[in-house]
Amino acid sequence: MPMRWPTTRLQERVQAWFASRLPRTDSLTLGQHNVYILPTRAGWMMAVTLMVLLLASINYQLNLGYLLTFLLAGSAVVGMHMSHANLRGLTLKLQSPPPCFAGSPARLTVVLDSQRLQARHGINLLVSGQASDAWADVPPEGSATAEVAWLPPHRGHHELPNLQANTRYPMGFFRVWTVWRPAARVWVYPAPEVPAPPLPAGEPVAQGLHPAHGVGAGEFDGVRAYRRGDALKTIVWKRAAQAMARGSADLTSREQARTAHHQMLWLDWHHTQVTGPEQRLARLTAWVLRADQQGQTFGLRLPGMTIAPDHGAAHTQRCLEALALC
Repeated sequence: MPMRWPTTRLQERVQAWFASRLPRTDSLTLGQHNVYILPTRAGWMMAVTLMVLLLASINYQLNLGYLLTFLLAGSAVVGMHMSHANLRGLTLKLQSPPPCFAGSPARLTVVLDSQRLQARHGINLLVSGQASDAWADVPPEGSATAEVAWLPPHRGHHELPNLQANTRYPMGFFRVWTVWRPAARVWVYPAPEVPAPPLPAGEPVAQGLHPAHGVGAGEFDGVRAYRRGDALKTIVWKRAAQAMARGSADLTSREQARTAHHQMLWLDWHHTQVTGPEQRLARLTAWVLRADQQGQTFGLRLPGMTIAPDHGAAHTQRCLEALALC
């Protein structure tokens, strides 16, 4: 582990204290109170150069030296105001981040909105403490979109890290920046097992639940994963073609109404046939995604929680969120 200097630890503590005082918001308008400016290394070198030129001009009474010195100094001052105005008045809006899986980066999309009549150039958006960044130019009275990636440390429901927007436009002598603390959170689901075993067999439904009267023996109600021995006429070939287009070999069969109500697909924590908790979550996640892809009705059993059988995108999202917090 590399040695950390005391000044580095002090700087990190100061930054953490400063970030904790910022309010959480998904929309931030930049102004005098939250835009900061300091000279860059090139700016400090420029200041030293101007000082040397001024001393030489005074010592040798060089009128052209005075002209060059004050011309460069005036350009630097104008550049300072232009750099600060490049961020001042800009509005940053964070779009709701989509969920992701553990080990994959979360995509944070920020809309930069400007009401100024002049364009804004060279705006850099980055995640604090990470190297991921994005650049954007905002047109006059328009908006631009920038996307940065953030790698969550683990699964769960996470607060987003601090974001920074900075610029060194136009000459690079000054760095202008702001620190933004978003209020949104992002869901990080367990990474699905690849490849995952087939879905488990359905469990018998409790007595008293029978198929509806009047259903013919040849009618179909619902679908399930293909089992060896299923007739070719029961295979849903349209879904099979879609699965092949995605590079999957999963087949789906139609299920007759008189048998569809006698068994139910349960994804059970104790029936995953693996030992580690993260391995169980990975397998259950893969099963939930596969059952949703096949349009099946399924339930989920976790330690201390049972999600009743259902189907659809909302049900799948609820199951994935339960797995993320398990």
